[in-house]
Amino acid sequence: MPVRFGVSPIAWINDDMPELGGDTPVERALADARDLGFAGIELGGKFPRDPAALKPLLAGYGLDLVGGWFSGNLLAHDVEAEIAAAADHLALLKAMGSRVFIHAETSNAIHGDRGTPLSRTPRLDPADWTAFGRRLTAFAEHVAGHGLRFAYHHHLGTVVERPQDLDAFLRATGEAVGLTLDAGHAALGGIDPAAVIRAHPERIAHVHCKDVRPQVFASVRAADASFLDGVLAGMFTAPGDGALDFAELMRALAEIGYAGWIVVEAEQDPALADPRRYAKLGLATLERAAAAAGLQKAA
Repeated sequence: MPVRFGVSPIAWINDDMPELGGDTPVERALADARDLGFAGIELGGKFPRDPAALKPLLAGYGLDLVGGWFSGNLLAHDVEAEIAAAADHLALLKAMGSRVFIHAETSNAIHGDRGTPLSRTPRLDPADWTAFGRRLTAFAEHVAGHGLRFAYHHHLGTVVERPQDLDAFLRATGEAVGLTLDAGHAALGGIDPAAVIRAHPERIAHVHCKDVRPQVFASVRAADASFLDGVLAGMFTAPGDGALDFAELMRALAEIGYAGWIVVEAEQDPALADPRRYAKLGLATLERAAAAAGLQKAA
């Protein structure tokens, strides 16, 4: 199966910080995504949650629904409660024909709190990883039973942030637990994204591509600032505008025979970083790198 290129609406409308693009109509993001040549878009907070409304909305722009983030709470409650909490989200993705269920543990995450510095990111001890991994695996198997691939999103400010966190996560979970490989979060967390792809090909379920500005991130760390402070300072940008080598990332994906979505995602202040301009740059960068690596793009 060829790869398909999608985009996140977060550059237009930021769900973590509604003041960033909060007054932007959904239709603006959809029109830009269509005009730039994206095949799909991820679910945003302002999107309709009823398939009867969302299907014709996206169809009007020729876009598929790639998937959508679900905020998990498996450290705080059991699998049955997670299944109940996720039922509507899972049903929406199924109805829309999405193939991935993007999940991240947020019960103790600090990335959405501007008053909490990244230095206070939560950590798990070995016993916690065992129980968490068991619950994640059971929930992922439930998602698989509904025809979607579970794709856990490692993220700054959450329990899966650093290389040792990712290693513990992979050891604790079963094969049903796939990974949303996010190039930007990986790099700023000290993880080599291409190395993860090559080392764990069977886990790569979904790919997010954002670029990073390491000097900005270093300043955020030096100031003991928060994740959202880092977003506002510009630690993330679109592929082609930062320090990451997306040619190497695409070569790694080609080596494992990756087939699925590759999503441009870069949370920035849309008043300072025009979403259309940066999405265009990101798509061109990734398409060029993918073609050079031998990845086939869907027609």
